[in-house]
Amino acid sequence: MLLKKDKRPKKASKKFWGVTIGIVTILVICFYFVMTSSGSWLLQNDEFSHVKWVAVLDGQTAELERTDYAAKLLREHKVDSVLILGRRVYRTHSNAEFYAEDFMKQGNFDSNAVFMAMHDDPSTFEEARTIIPWFKKRNVDTVLLVTYSAATKRAAKIFNTLAGGKPHFIVTEGNDYIYTPSSWFASRESRKIWIKEWAAMMVATYELWNIDTLGIADSAYLKPIRSLAEENREGLVDLQKMLVSVKKKLDTLKVTQADSTQTDSLSTDSSQTKAKADSTHK
Repeated sequence: MLLKKDKRPKKASKKFWGVTIGIVTILVICFYFVMTSSGSWLLQNDEFSHVKWVAVLDGQTAELERTDYAAKLLREHKVDSVLILGRRVYRTHSNAEFYAEDFMKQGNFDSNAVFMAMHDDPSTFEEARTIIPWFKKRNVDTVLLVTYSAATKRAAKIFNTLAGGKPHFIVTEGNDYIYTPSSWFASRESRKIWIKEWAAMMVATYELWNIDTLGIADSAYLKPIRSLAEENREGLVDLQKMLVSVKKKLDTLKVTQADSTQTDSLSTDSSQTKAKADSTHK
């Protein structure tokens, strides 16, 4: 009887450790699965053969990989028109201007088909509020969004929710030189992006809860979105105004110089008259 009682605690101990090892093994497998797969859960890559519009969101690196990808699509006739977004970086200059300048060097593109949205939008939400009403006004059906790969699913969710289905926004990973979804934990920059994007995804999900869709009249955008051709014409008008202003300044300067010369002449005559009077008095 004593031997039988001694065996029971040993069986219970073995069972406890067996269950514990099993649970730990399952947790390790789940952890490994999350670590290797969660980086790809942020990605969305929609297939397409041709779309009329591509919108390049701001935030690309110095390599300008997003506008390079848009230029490639335009050269291959997979898109018809390009909208380049860019934040204001100086008092009177925007990233969009620098992006567009480099973009036009990559091919013989029609300046009427390349548009700039120069904005002060601090987030993807604000970028969506800027361009969705503009696309609705133009009755656009489908728009390809180009952003960095880790933000593709979040961007598609934000734009499609706020647009209410029209236009329909699709996304592509494009060319991303920093984020590696399959081994994001092995790179410091990829880890930072992973943490930031999962946090942004949760915040976006909360903010989109029961939100109203945008209409044509909902745009709070102050500066109009225009094509490069329109911007160039505006630049010519500004140059003409500048020339008129310069001409006025030159005319004013000439008048000032003439008045100064006349004053100097009168002063000289007055001095000569005074000298003659003094000579006669002596």
